[in-house]
Amino acid sequence: MIAILLIALAAGAASALMFASIISGALISLLLFYLAPLPLMVAAMGWGPLSASIGGIAAATALGAIFGLPYCIAFVIMVALPAWWLGHLALLGRPIPAGVPSGNGASPVPADMEWYPVGRILLWISASVALTTMAALLTLGTDAAAITDTLRRGLLRVLDLTAAAPTAETEQWVAALVVMAPSAAAVVEMTTLTLSLGLAARITATSGRLHRPWPDLKSVELPPMTLAALCVAVAFSFAGGMLALLAQIVTTALMMAYALTGFAVLHTLTLALKSRAFLLGCTYAIVIMFVWPVLLMAVVGLADATFGFRQRYLQHRPPPLPTS
Repeated sequence: MIAILLIALAAGAASALMFASIISGALISLLLFYLAPLPLMVAAMGWGPLSASIGGIAAATALGAIFGLPYCIAFVIMVALPAWWLGHLALLGRPIPAGVPSGNGASPVPADMEWYPVGRILLWISASVALTTMAALLTLGTDAAAITDTLRRGLLRVLDLTAAAPTAETEQWVAALVVMAPSAAAVVEMTTLTLSLGLAARITATSGRLHRPWPDLKSVELPPMTLAALCVAVAFSFAGGMLALLAQIVTTALMMAYALTGFAVLHTLTLALKSRAFLLGCTYAIVIMFVWPVLLMAVVGLADATFGFRQRYLQHRPPPLPTS
């Protein structure tokens, strides 16, 4: 118990330092800020969700005592709760009865474990990103006009245009950035939170403390109702006002989830290609360099959810040749 407590406190201290590094204003601090859930996720997956809870509470308390209550609340919402909940879901499983009676013939003996599906974890990541992005926007104002005005003034300050009157072209650029800012924030947070969970799982597996087998990421798929939720969010995006702004954030988070399943589709459909590694490497490089091709991956994920490309491919794929 003492070892778990020490690990929890160490993970909480690391997360708190990474979260508070944003105050320095350095560029690397932005990456550390978004990866702040990583230490708590490692603690949750390696030593249990209780460890992440202790570390999160200690870190939030320390941040609140040093920087004030707003930092404490922001840390809890953006870092501690997602790390604890996602770490808990990653280890959630139930035994699958094998149908073989036990020694006294009373009940079947559990033969294997059914683990919480990765697709549902991805959906929870989307929900967490949507909620935290909405919470961040609500700190800027209570209606769409106030939020837009605050974002505009912030961008003008960042671009150092507050002293001089901006030109019409600059106003157009700022207006476009204001429109894209909430969605861009959701994209960045979705990417970094997913990356944090994957890195935490890999670190825990390397240390030998990951208690579930590594999942087959090529088979990741979102629950069927996700497509209906996306359609509803897209419809509300045209409603106008605050509702449209919040719906756009939900739409972006779900589209990013489908983009990640699109990569899983690509990994599956290229199994028989000799140049598979080169093709996948080029795809990832293009997406990282230009960003906008992630929309194409989202379309691939949506198409697979609608038409079942992976299932059709695996059904008609010839069996592998014997190795001996």
